Amino acid sequence: MEELLHYVWKHKIHPLSPLVTTDGRPVEVIDAGLHNPHAGPDFFNAKLRIGDTLWVGNVEIHHLASDWLRHGHDRDEAYNNVILHVVSQADTEVRCANGRQVPQMELPVPGQVKERYEELLHADRFPPCYRVVPRLSTLSVHSWLSALQVERLEQKTAAINQRLVATGNHWEDVFFITLARNFGFGVNGDAFEWWAMHLPFRAVDKHRDNLFQVEALFLGTAGLLSAPLSHPDAYYEQLQREFAYLRHKFELGDDLPIPPWRLLRLRPGNFPHLRLAQLASLYHEQQALFSRAMECQEMKQLYELFQVHPSPYWEEHYHFATTSPRVNKQLSRSSLNLIIINTVVPFLYAYGQHKGKEELCERAFSLLEQLKPETNYVTRMWQAAGLKSQHAADSQALVQLQLAYCDKKECLRCRFGYEYLK
Repeated sequence: MEELLHYVWKHKIHPLSPLVTTDGRPVEVIDAGLHNPHAGPDFFNAKLRIGDTLWVGNVEIHHLASDWLRHGHDRDEAYNNVILHVVSQADTEVRCANGRQVPQMELPVPGQVKERYEELLHADRFPPCYRVVPRLSTLSVHSWLSALQVERLEQKTAAINQRLVATGNHWEDVFFITLARNFGFGVNGDAFEWWAMHLPFRAVDKHRDNLFQVEALFLGTAGLLSAPLSHPDAYYEQLQREFAYLRHKFELGDDLPIPPWRLLRLRPGNFPHLRLAQLASLYHEQQALFSRAMECQEMKQLYELFQVHPSPYWEEHYHFATTSPRVNKQLSRSSLNLIIINTVVPFLYAYGQHKGKEELCERAFSLLEQLKPETNYVTRMWQAAGLKSQHAADSQALVQLQLAYCDKKECLRCRFGYEYLK
């Protein structure tokens, strides 16, 4: 109820009857104030006329007036500038830490708003606001999706910055870790990132001119060369011997942690064995991958940069021992698009912010608008509701909307939710 009261105050959804304080003074809301998502009063710098006096200060909102005491605001000097306490029920008088009595006002939530909010919270169909989506103006949809695109890139930038701290601000390493995560293509993303975070990069660097040795290091540190096979496999045994030599050379120890790989109901093309072989080929063929990706101006250059050719063994294998029909195991165009969306674009944006180069940030948005939209359950769901993605920028915005708002029932923070309640 308190969140809904915040919403009603912020958007001035007031009842038709005059607003008055609990002691009978009329209240005119000139400016509801700036919402504060952090510690302290809920709204800063509100402008109100209470009785004959114009007030400028902060507003605090609670369901019950006694919550003021329960939260200790009567002892907190940060609340001394509160000019109005807005509540659903004024069950007690309240004072600031300096002893001043705080004016209070009961603000009822309009019945229609409350009813529609309950509909959003308990809808058995997704998105819960599906009724209003087809009626939204093009401007409303575009402005909200644009904001969500930025929000998603900011979120990915925060994750990149965390990895930078963990690696001592080594951009090439963090680019590889992020790339590895996205080679997991969802199911094994966490396992790939965990593996890459523990990979001895400097040891691999010394042998990256030899694809076989890079494969041995990648597959060995991933724990995929330790299990006995049910059928003989000469290539597997050669990799085992090579990894034993490299592990001894670089003193990697015999108790390397094994990533939590998930193999159940996984498409063969996404087996970690094949994905690691593809990644090894990319790491072997492309030096300074991060720097080269940041320099690419066109989509064609990026496709050429990330197109890999794993060693011949993998043309007939998805994992060890069992052969399969010979197939070209290059990354598909859709896989390359996902790599660009989830690795290159966030790094262009993050690095552009880091270096103060706006052109890199602009290139990130430009790439998203050049790519076809992703096809997944989120985009299909929104398309069924009447909102079709035109490009990857739209699909990324809808993914952000789903994860950060719909799944968390944050309808009061969503512009589509606002239109539904309105």
